[in-house]
Amino acid sequence: MPATPIGPLLLAATDEGLAQVVFHATEKTAAEAVARLTRRLGAGPTAGPSASSAAAAARPAPRCAEHLAAAIRQVESYFAGETTAFTLPLDWSLITGFNRRVLRELAAHVPYGTVVGYQDLADRVGEPGAARAVGVAMGSNPLPVVVPCHRVVESGGGIGGFGGGLETKRALLALEGVLPQPLF
Repeated sequence: MPATPIGPLLLAATDEGLAQVVFHATEKTAAEAVARLTRRLGAGPTAGPSASSAAAAARPAPRCAEHLAAAIRQVESYFAGETTAFTLPLDWSLITGFNRRVLRELAAHVPYGTVVGYQDLADRVGEPGAARAVGVAMGSNPLPVVVPCHRVVESGGGIGGFGGGLETKRALLALEGVLPQPLF
């Protein structure tokens, strides 16, 4: 769990790629997230890149450990102001349908330091009447920060909502230079 300026994050990966990012990953929150993931994905967690047992060292690292190590490096680099685009394989299996289409569009076409309105994102995926559904998709994003739902704002200029809390959204937008740094 990397410590970040917005609090601890839990990162989870599969052999396909990064599968989930969880905000405010206290011990209890992390345990609940891992239990949910285990139920959804049908497999329990394995030791990540910090595993040091002789048995772990003797066998090849699963691809999920490689994906997790890369995700940790890139998230740390993002918060250090060095990375502006994530280049990680992503496991999209926790999201389907319209929500997946919207999140893929967001990840591919809303770069660091920019924002997009809910309505504009709905238009981009060919669903002009679905601005509120875009908001629902943002709320169900299993990969916040990496799939940058913090970059989606109200078309009228408001900041909109955010599953990680508005303070977190403001901090992420400030990190990317979209908003001034919060005063407190």
